[in-house]
Amino acid sequence: MFKISIIVATYNRPDALYLVLKALAAQQVNNFNYEVIIADDGSDAKTQDLIQQLQPQLTYPLQHIWQKDEGFRLAKIRNLAIAASTGDYLIFLDGDCVPQVDFIAKHYQLAEKGWFVAGNRILLSSIFTQKVIENQQAIWSWNIYKWLAIYLQRKINRLSPLLRLPNNFLRKLHKLKWQGANGCNIAVWRKNILAINGFDEQFQGWGHEDADLVVRLFKQGVYRKEGRFAVPVFHLWHPQQDRSQEAENFARLGQQL
Repeated sequence: MFKISIIVATYNRPDALYLVLKALAAQQVNNFNYEVIIADDGSDAKTQDLIQQLQPQLTYPLQHIWQKDEGFRLAKIRNLAIAASTGDYLIFLDGDCVPQVDFIAKHYQLAEKGWFVAGNRILLSSIFTQKVIENQQAIWSWNIYKWLAIYLQRKINRLSPLLRLPNNFLRKLHKLKWQGANGCNIAVWRKNILAINGFDEQFQGWGHEDADLVVRLFKQGVYRKEGRFAVPVFHLWHPQQDRSQEAENFARLGQQL
C-alpha cells in the first residue's frame, strides 16, 4: 500500500477551504495512508485561523505551506508543497473543489505505474455556492438522487460526471491528450513529477501551467489515464481570475508542444 499526499491549492478563500478539508476528513479510505498539504499562495491570517480551528477535528496529518503574496504564483507554491509532502502518489486539488467521500479510494484504484490520472469537475452556480458555504452543507456525502434534484433546478452545470464506469482500457484511449487536464483534480506519481522538476515556475498569473506539466510528463513516457466517471469534484463558483498573462503563458506552453 502506497502513501498518498493530497495537495490543496488555496488563496484567501477559507470558507471554501473549510468544505474541502471537511470532505477530506469524511473519506471512505479503508485505512489508506494519506496526508494533506495546503499550498497557500499568500492568503491572509483568516486561512491560518481556520486551519488552527479545524486541525483538532481532522482525521489526517495536515501541513500548511505558505508563501508571501506577490501575485499569482501557483506553480511555485505547488512545488513547495511537493517538497514538503511525503507521499508516493500526489493528488492535486484546488481549495474550492470539494471531493466526494470515495474520492481518495477511487484515485487509489486508478493509480498505475507510468500513468497520471486526470479527473474532472461539476460547476456550481453562484447562488447555490453561496447557500452551500453559508450553511456549511456536507455536499460531499449527497447521493445521486439529491444531485439529480439539484441539476433539475439548474444549480449545477451537469450530472453525468457522477456516474461510475469501470477501470478498463477505455480510460487509456486518449493517452496523449493534454487538453482538459486541470490541476484542480489530477494525480501523479511522486517520482514522475520530480523527474520533470515539478511545475514550471516561469508560469505566473492565470493559465496553462497544468497543461505544461502534462506535456512534459508525456516526454518522460508518462501517459494520461482518464479519471472521468470515477473522481469528479464539485467546483464552487468564483469570479473569473485575471487572465492578463494568459497569452504569455500560452506562448510558453507552445514551446513544449
